[in-house]
Amino acid sequence: MYVVLEAGGMQFIARENDTLIIPKIKNEVGDKITFDRILLYKNDEEILIGKPYLDNVKVEAEVVAHKKLPKITVFKFKRRKNYKRKKGHRQPVTEIKITGISKE
Repeated sequence: MYVVLEAGGMQFIARENDTLIIPKIKNEVGDKITFDRILLYKNDEEILIGKPYLDNVKVEAEVVAHKKLPKITVFKFKRRKNYKRKKGHRQPVTEIKITGISKE
């Protein structure tokens, strides 16, 4: 059984006991959260597709950690113009563990 859920404007495939890296949320480590923006639900017997979301499916998760992704370097350069700019960026993310998928 798995679901496709929406978090932070992105879509993720989730199964029970999976850990996901999603865009940063404001919850503290150890908090329980519920996702109600479920796009697709599939188990052995049935498949449900939302238009756009399913009302009767919820996903419970627990916040495991807040992290930053590895640094990316943004480098701008124009030849013969003495123009160079170098910036780095580390995207903040949240690691969650899916604890349960419930269908009402």
